[in-house]
Amino acid sequence: MGFYKMQCDKAREIPITEFLKRSGFSPARENQNSAWYLSPIRKEKDASFKVSKILNRWYDHGIGKGGNIIDLVIEMNNRCSVQEALFILNRNIPSFSFQQQNTLTRLEPEAEIRIGKIFPIRHPALVKYLNRRKISVEIAASYAREVHYSMNGKRYFAIGLENVSGGWELRNPYYKNAATPKDISYFNTGNQMLSVTEGMFDFFSLLTLYPGLPHKSDFLVLNSVSFIKRVQKIAMPYPKVGLYLDNDMAGNRATKQLMADLSNSVDMSALYEGKKDLNQLMTISSQRQRRSVR
Repeated sequence: MGFYKMQCDKAREIPITEFLKRSGFSPARENQNSAWYLSPIRKEKDASFKVSKILNRWYDHGIGKGGNIIDLVIEMNNRCSVQEALFILNRNIPSFSFQQQNTLTRLEPEAEIRIGKIFPIRHPALVKYLNRRKISVEIAASYAREVHYSMNGKRYFAIGLENVSGGWELRNPYYKNAATPKDISYFNTGNQMLSVTEGMFDFFSLLTLYPGLPHKSDFLVLNSVSFIKRVQKIAMPYPKVGLYLDNDMAGNRATKQLMADLSNSVDMSALYEGKKDLNQLMTISSQRQRRSVR
């Protein structure tokens, strides 16, 4: 059996309910055999997303789609690749590891990411990745960089967005990493409005959809919904704060919390109603345009 197949087989053993719990989703109702959730892959008001605890499979009755945990991670992350899904599972489930081990293997400390050279975004693979996500390369390059880094003695490169503490959010077609320290990213040019997004691709998507927005707004990228408490101090002085967080349970909960904390905030998620986030809105719209041309 190949190592890649072993990775997939082991991933399918992870309880879907455990992954959803660690991703911020709680069941609306459950019993010994199944659990029902508000769908994590689209916006809905009534829980129609069922997880069979016995089969460890999911089914979204609202769209007639289901599958195993790998299929779910792919759906929850903008139709990412299987390799990206495996990395997300490896990162989010502490007790789960893809490392090949035996009784003679000594556990190594957690891999440390070491940042190397930093360039303007120019590598063809990263440009192709941005194009696939329907992101303007010019806009992304205005805020992000091409970051070369090493991990476990191997070298990688990615699109990097620096945070206020000097850490980096790192994205390429295969991996979603972060170089510590983790923190928010804040771009302040003295405007009277603040736009808050959940991740870097939400940020890039917003700028691609509304290229004139930087003339009106400053920007804050959470990089993790766990950082919402760090928003209040920055956001308070702004007359208006636009919230562009994900249309999932974690994003909706963060939006409600920020709106409770900030009287100057506005939920902007109606712009991408029925979609998980701004980037899914862009990619789906592009697919529809291609079909109509045909």
